[in-house]
Amino acid sequence: MEAQDRIKAQLMDAADLDRTLERMARQIIERAALDAGGEEKLALVGMQTRGVYLARRLQEKIRKAAGLEVPVGILDVTLYRDDVRLRAHQPVVRPTHIPFDVTGRHLVLIDDVIYTGRTARAALDALMDLGRPAAVYLLVMIDRGLRELPLCPDIVGRQVPTLPGEEVRVRLREVDDREGVWLVETASTPTP
Repeated sequence: MEAQDRIKAQLMDAADLDRTLERMARQIIERAALDAGGEEKLALVGMQTRGVYLARRLQEKIRKAAGLEVPVGILDVTLYRDDVRLRAHQPVVRPTHIPFDVTGRHLVLIDDVIYTGRTARAALDALMDLGRPAAVYLLVMIDRGLRELPLCPDIVGRQVPTLPGEEVRVRLREVDDREGVWLVETASTPTP
């Protein structure tokens, strides 16, 4: 967390995250079983940065639960964002690595938090530049509401309605110093 931000609540700890990922893995398996030939055409695409680690964890849980070997791709949407030219600083572009053909696949696009929907829209644009998937499902750990675009996730770990000035921070051991989900009031928000 940023030093000046105020933690309002811890929403999930490491055990909660793991249980939620177990449930989400089962939902992916069920969705693949419903889609004709979905199991062999299923792939996970993690959005940089935390979505990548969530995708890898889900891949392992799917392997353990159903014996399915589901490929994982990595997607960076920085240059597809509609605000890239509005940023005061040069954006950091991370690698995209999709080691499979997306055409005809049932893709599960994975991110940690959905807020306005603009990142998910950028991800769809990026995927369409790579091919034509049979279907794209959106999976997010946290849906915090306040959408600006008409995008709705298909699989949600938890819904956490937020107010302006609040953020939901997902922290994962692979990239952060802790594991869990926190509701944070940002320092730029005036306290009533």
